[in-house]
Amino acid sequence: MNHAPALTVLTAPAVPALVTAAGDRAGVRFLEFFASAIHNPHTRRAYARAASDFLGWCASAGLLSITDVQPLHVAAWIELQTTTHGAPTVKQRLAAIRHLFDWLVTGQVVPHNPAASERGLPTRRAPAPRPYWIPPRRGSCSTALMWAHRSGCGTAR
Repeated sequence: MNHAPALTVLTAPAVPALVTAAGDRAGVRFLEFFASAIHNPHTRRAYARAASDFLGWCASAGLLSITDVQPLHVAAWIELQTTTHGAPTVKQRLAAIRHLFDWLVTGQVVPHNPAASERGLPTRRAPAPRPYWIPPRRGSCSTALMWAHRSGCGTAR
């Protein structure tokens, strides 16, 4: 019995009106971005959602084509995202837009990446615990320095 390998069909996102207004090459390049540039299906879905949201917002702002998008539009959208989403989500959405426009610049669809100059949100990280010196106990035969972390575990290092 000869079985042909099963093909996985990718569900491509619908091409937004702003992209189709830029021409056929823009539509093809947009679909190529999701089909070949992003291999992880979860990342592809998150990036498609971010691109759809951003381009829908651009259309509601009165832009007619993806070539009309400027850094000011990206900054305004990111600012809007900070009111409804957490910092990691906003950073991922900005990465999606930046990556998409990089792909479109490489394909000569748009002349520059309007998201390239937009900086992401700062993330707050807890400072690393600092080691402190614990002197050896009196009467101990060990003269080596003992180090511990302030994490409260009480173990010597």
